[in-house]
Amino acid sequence: MSEERETAERLAQVYDLVGPLYRRVLRKVELDGAGAGVSAGVRAVLDMLRKQGPLTVPQMGRAQSLSRQFVQRMTNEAAALGYVEAVPNPAHKRSSLIRLTEEGRAAIAAVVDREHAELARLHGRVDAADVEACVRVLTEMLGLLDDVDVN
Repeated sequence: MSEERETAERLAQVYDLVGPLYRRVLRKVELDGAGAGVSAGVRAVLDMLRKQGPLTVPQMGRAQSLSRQFVQRMTNEAAALGYVEAVPNPAHKRSSLIRLTEEGRAAIAAVVDREHAELARLHGRVDAADVEACVRVLTEMLGLLDDVDVN
């Protein structure tokens, strides 16, 4: 078997692992965030706003490869919980910016703190080089699928 083919076979194993990992992470987020009303979708919105600051719903959808409609539903849920608010967008009159409220900042901080505590359990089992290689490989694999329309 060629080296190229072996690499492709190993990368296919990554696909096999990513699906179950993603589904378990979603379930864990929903179980841990249930008391605060933070579903996996709301968590994604809150975390994106935590990292990037105010964004429009279409910007969030593009950044996460999610439909605008789904992001709008998650944004509406977050707003109903008091975690986000719409503010005028100087760049576009019809597409408001969505930003975190103080309650939203506190909610996502609590979720992220719990997640980091869980992930810290891997300390000593993987090192920084392992993580860097993983991020690099997943980024390359994601880039390979840039032409796939998710809407």
